[in-house]
Amino acid sequence: MSKASNPRDLSNELLKDILDIIDADPDRSINIDRRAYLSVESFRLPSPPVPSRAHDIGNFRLTCRRFAEIGIPYQFTKVATRFSRHGLDRLDKICSQSHLAKHTRKFSYLVPYFYVEGREKIELFLESESQHKGWLAPALFQNKADDQRRILQTAEDTRILRKAMAAFVSLQHVQILRLQDEADRMLLEALQESHLPQASTVDLKWTPACVHATSTVAQALLHARSPFSRFSGPMMNSQSALVIKDRIPHTMTLLASRLTCLELHFDDTEALEERMRATSPVFKTVFAAAQNLQALHVGFPSRSPVDMGLEEIFHSVHWEKLRAFGIQAWRLNGDEIIQLARRHSKTLRGLRLRDVQLRDGSMWKDVLAMLRREMEQLDWVSLRRVDYARHFDEMWADSMEVADGSLGGSESDEEDEFPPHFSVPGSDNDSDYSHNDEDMDSENEHSLADTDHGPEANDIALSPTLSPNTTASLPFCTCSRSSDPAGTDDLGDNGLFVLYHQRKMWEKWVIGRCPEHNTN
Repeated sequence: MSKASNPRDLSNELLKDILDIIDADPDRSINIDRRAYLSVESFRLPSPPVPSRAHDIGNFRLTCRRFAEIGIPYQFTKVATRFSRHGLDRLDKICSQSHLAKHTRKFSYLVPYFYVEGREKIELFLESESQHKGWLAPALFQNKADDQRRILQTAEDTRILRKAMAAFVSLQHVQILRLQDEADRMLLEALQESHLPQASTVDLKWTPACVHATSTVAQALLHARSPFSRFSGPMMNSQSALVIKDRIPHTMTLLASRLTCLELHFDDTEALEERMRATSPVFKTVFAAAQNLQALHVGFPSRSPVDMGLEEIFHSVHWEKLRAFGIQAWRLNGDEIIQLARRHSKTLRGLRLRDVQLRDGSMWKDVLAMLRREMEQLDWVSLRRVDYARHFDEMWADSMEVADGSLGGSESDEEDEFPPHFSVPGSDNDSDYSHNDEDMDSENEHSLADTDHGPEANDIALSPTLSPNTTASLPFCTCSRSSDPAGTDDLGDNGLFVLYHQRKMWEKWVIGRCPEHNTN
């Protein structure tokens, strides 16, 4: 046997293979027309992986200069930064080192609830609660409130974000996430449970935080002429779009023209329809400018489907390159779905209609028949929790909240092709990102990297699409061999309610058309 080689003698290719085993290859991602790509799960935060992965890569980079250079993309391809003094300082250090910043392709901005100005007298409230909530340290919260106030007054976040967006020359994906650490969670619970008058002296709000984060990030991207092409906002507030329009009217169209993928999920429920209608002109401007879109998702809370027309948001825009389209939690007429799908029948390969409730006078079988008959490029369709609006209202008339998994049957959606730890942000309580500050403030490069606690969405390698369009895929009749319903009358659609096993069967039926006859 040959003498064992020194690890430093290994080729760069073999060392990268080793790093791929330790941590997934940062160059891999989901194809844009795959079912998992537009899933809410695809930009929902996963459970934090084992921190040892990042530590192992950090230790690898400490071995020698060559190893340090090879390991950089595995630490800095994704950068997650929280809105705090320490988080922004860390971002400042990363973007000050071009050999690190040039590898960043995904930036996640973790934004906490903002303490409302004039209502941050946390110490007064907690002292009144001390006999019951002695484990809440007033100094901790006061420091956080003071930290936020200093950042906003000095505009330090704006300066550093602009610097970072200019330094991230390979940036592709920008994500804004709501952050709730354990301390904030306990304070919010204490405020909700308290009956003392002192509770009115403290207030935490997501709306001003979302508005500020969205506007500062948008300004930074525009100022830096960033090459990014994808934006994800799974916890957006509807007021953000209106504020950006008023503050920086030219930003939206310029940024929209660069987008190939846009994912927006609005989680506010207060006056949501009124705000969305007020925002309708903003969407018209954005979508008219976003002619390069290949994937688009717009959704709302499952428990509160909006009662407004599709075209109030999408304005009959036709995207010539659109390959995947998703909506969540709408009350619609069947014709609205048919018209939008028909506009994109030549390009659309994926369609997600999650939590869509049809109004009286419409039937799902009519929608399904059109999809099967006319959508020749369609590879998948998701009908998770679709129903009829009247039945939905009757089920939840006396309920305070609609639970995502409570509509009957298993909702695992195994064919959605995402890991089991991904879950839908269907309730406000579990859609926040919890982040640990451990090892975030060290001065070395290892501490500047994403420590694997940050969000990881869509960096999943999937097999290529089955049934490739090759000369071997010649049309042949499968009508006699199929166990699917022969026609729409066999779908079991009663126009009243939809059962779990029905919608699963419908999903298969829509794309299970006969290659030769292509009839319903």
